[in-house]
Amino acid sequence: MSFFPPKAKSVLVLCPAAACLALDLLTKAFAKAHLDAAISRPVTGFLNLVLTHNPGAAFSLFSGDGQAQGLKMAGLALLSMIPLFWFYRLAGPRDRGTLVSLGLVVGGALGNVHDRLRYGAVVDFLDFHLGDRHWPAFNVADAAICVGLGLLIVLTVRSARREPRTGQAKPGRGDRLGRKGAGPKNPTRI
Repeated sequence: MSFFPPKAKSVLVLCPAAACLALDLLTKAFAKAHLDAAISRPVTGFLNLVLTHNPGAAFSLFSGDGQAQGLKMAGLALLSMIPLFWFYRLAGPRDRGTLVSLGLVVGGALGNVHDRLRYGAVVDFLDFHLGDRHWPAFNVADAAICVGLGLLIVLTVRSARREPRTGQAKPGRGDRLGRKGAGPKNPTRI
């Protein structure tokens, strides 16, 4: 059985966040240096590399022009991280999966906030496709956010299923008093 002291909670969040942020910034720097927006470079039969700039939210929602839009979206991204602090506070030092997933989301969010503040838009370069159908271009930060949130949802659902039972019956189960076989004290039959 492994034990992580309480101070290790922050390490379990900060290490994946820092690794994700570093990988995201390095891959975006590579994309900006070696890719052209007008040229799509095939890597495999389902992946192309293409440089795009997304001024909006996911899948270019709420896109607008200018640095002001980038600042608004960066502020919105930072505000959306507030619930993550709630998960962090609730997590115990042994909730490694939850803490790592929070780190992935934080690292990805910071990578995209960096782009919005520096370029006014997020740098995307991964173009997955199936034939002529293309998924919207994305980056390492987007992938980390999706994986982190997906993992957080799975772990939260699994944790809720493991919660100790309160002894109260669920509606519709025929258990009126919360005990098996219990029913009204004086049943009347018609």
